[in-house]
Amino acid sequence: MKIAVGSTSDSKLRATRAVFARIDPRAGVEAVPVNSIVSEQPIGDRETIAGALHRAREGRRLTDADYGIGIEGGVHQDERGVWICAWVAVVDREGREGLGCGLRLRLPDWIAARALAGEPVGQIVDTFLGVSEAHEVHGVVGVLTRGLVDRQAALEQALLAALAPFLSAEIYTRKPD
Repeated sequence: MKIAVGSTSDSKLRATRAVFARIDPRAGVEAVPVNSIVSEQPIGDRETIAGALHRAREGRRLTDADYGIGIEGGVHQDERGVWICAWVAVVDREGREGLGCGLRLRLPDWIAARALAGEPVGQIVDTFLGVSEAHEVHGVVGVLTRGLVDRQAALEQALLAALAPFLSAEIYTRKPD
């Protein structure tokens, strides 16, 4: 099984490899550089999902993989605050798609304001910690949960949610009683 991830991000690749190692240990996961079609810091679920779908479709198309995986982190604002969330899209050769959303975590106001102004949350994390690429290891999720959940774990959950229609196709395609 050939898996194409529409990204070169280490944490996205680690998450994808960890999930597919549980599904099919022989699966090969390949990083595919895909140009984004969304803002550097996507705002709103619609833009974030569009970015994830584009990455999945392009990664699969460019490599003729069995599955394309697109992972896009975005922020979403509602009446309770601004939330960080990663959306994952999975597409297969037949054009079927699965979408999954990772855990949503409310951002502190100072991070939210900067993210809504267009600054990538990963860059904010790196600056806050004073470590380049800290967002790849910890992510804002890791910082805010004091390491109890890191970025990879959050991305694995979102990927598993997106894979559910493929893993349980017989349940998803069942006709109502």
